[in-house]
Amino acid sequence: MAELRPIAPAFVVPGPSGVAVRDRLKHLTATDEEVLRLVGAHLGALASADLKTRCADGLGHCAQTWAARKRELTALSSARWAGAITKASHDQWVLARRCQADHIRDLEAAIATITRRLSQPVGKKGTRKEPGGYRSAQEWFAKSRRLHLLQDRLKRLRADQQAGRVRVVRGGKRLLNTRHNVEAAGLTEDEWRQRWEAERWFLAADGESGKRYGNETIRITPDGQVSIRLPAALAHHANAPHGRYVLACRVVFAHRGVEWRDRVEANRAVAYRIHLDAARGRWYITASWQIPAAPAVSLSAVLAAGVIGVDTNADHLAAWRLDAHGNPIGNPRRFTYDLNGNAEHRDAQVRHALTRLLHWARACGVNAIAIEDLDFQTEKTREKHGRRKRFRQVISGMPTGRLRARLTSMVDQSGIVIIAADPAYTSKWGAQHWQKPLTTKTRTTTRHDAAAVAIGRRAQGHPIRRRTAPPPAHRSDEQGHRTVQAGPDARGREGPRPRIPGPRTRSVGAGRGANAGDQNAQHRSERSAEHIQLMLSP
Repeated sequence: MAELRPIAPAFVVPGPSGVAVRDRLKHLTATDEEVLRLVGAHLGALASADLKTRCADGLGHCAQTWAARKRELTALSSARWAGAITKASHDQWVLARRCQADHIRDLEAAIATITRRLSQPVGKKGTRKEPGGYRSAQEWFAKSRRLHLLQDRLKRLRADQQAGRVRVVRGGKRLLNTRHNVEAAGLTEDEWRQRWEAERWFLAADGESGKRYGNETIRITPDGQVSIRLPAALAHHANAPHGRYVLACRVVFAHRGVEWRDRVEANRAVAYRIHLDAARGRWYITASWQIPAAPAVSLSAVLAAGVIGVDTNADHLAAWRLDAHGNPIGNPRRFTYDLNGNAEHRDAQVRHALTRLLHWARACGVNAIAIEDLDFQTEKTREKHGRRKRFRQVISGMPTGRLRARLTSMVDQSGIVIIAADPAYTSKWGAQHWQKPLTTKTRTTTRHDAAAVAIGRRAQGHPIRRRTAPPPAHRSDEQGHRTVQAGPDARGREGPRPRIPGPRTRSVGAGRGANAGDQNAQHRSERSAEHIQLMLSP
């Protein structure tokens, strides 16, 4: 019998640490757009040069080099623009280093898997814990060539990591590669060039508490007036005192507008970013600020009104409401989404499905939603599921991390808490213990619905196995000893009950027969199997 891996306890997912809201810059004049393009292009060129300098410094970067970069940029822009540019360059370098380390770990895991499978005979079957050999000599030869390719790639990455070199593309590597396939992307060269330039612009400024309206560089007044501090090279375009340019539009943040207005009136820090959607020709501004961490809550208080268990799948969310004792209530719900298309469409689909889930949770009066703590990073590799391409595509398309982050941000300040449960064996045990009992003549319970029940029970601290009903009185024994359910920490609670010494019936003594302790071999409607065997024996 395979050994089960330990089940991690459920935990409350921490809330978001920041807020970001966006609004469109409408009714801009031609002069406004021209000034925004000039400022974005000028600061974008400075940001590209500063990022190049930061990457060249590598591991030798220190506070003195950072101060030197900032002094050089201050003469070409302003002190605050220089601080925003140098901070963005440093953050991008750190992010590239983190992605580089993740790539190295993935390559090491792939090389270890290929090496282990190449060492086994061709055609050897694998086990549940370890894959076997490759199916044919041709596949073995192809994987041996791929092993050398991955080893060379890993060698180069390790050398870059030790030297502090990173590969960063301002504007995005995907958009850069689209330049070679503009016709396949449905773009012209001019359209691609507009998108490329817009992505490389820099129009972002961090907030500063204590300054007027929380930001001296990009300032928005409580009534929605937007003004920008122009760099020194573009100061002749100013239409307001102190080298500022005031846009002709007004900004109204529909989402969290009251909270944003309270912050700017109190001169608390608010960061802004202006960007152009070149495909639509629209300008947008994004405001973001930090929020204090929510106070910790206990699971017992959150689960007092029950929980909604949610099973995440490739095309839908299966949900079921459970009461405080872990019993399913009502009928299951399914919230579908389509993850085909571009990133904006997928994000909108996930957001719409989560919105319907939250509306249902509020209507039920539930204060907790239980989801799986999924992480498919080790399951997406082609080395572990080589021929199962469809399976790799399914698990790669499941928005596990994005769904939890989006759900956590959407339930903020709503009174609903997100609980993450260990996903081990939830689908298997849910189908085993809950799918058939919950299926009726008018309701078909799927495997995913049963998994939602299992996830909810695990979040509540209950075992997934259903409570076994006692046998009728005066059959084999009284029902009193089977009414108490084993606790979640009781060892052997999933197995049969222990053998009780003493005669079990009037005609058979204790311990007689081969099936005396086998409850599954007994025939409940008549006598036990061992009685029948005794009656048929000569």
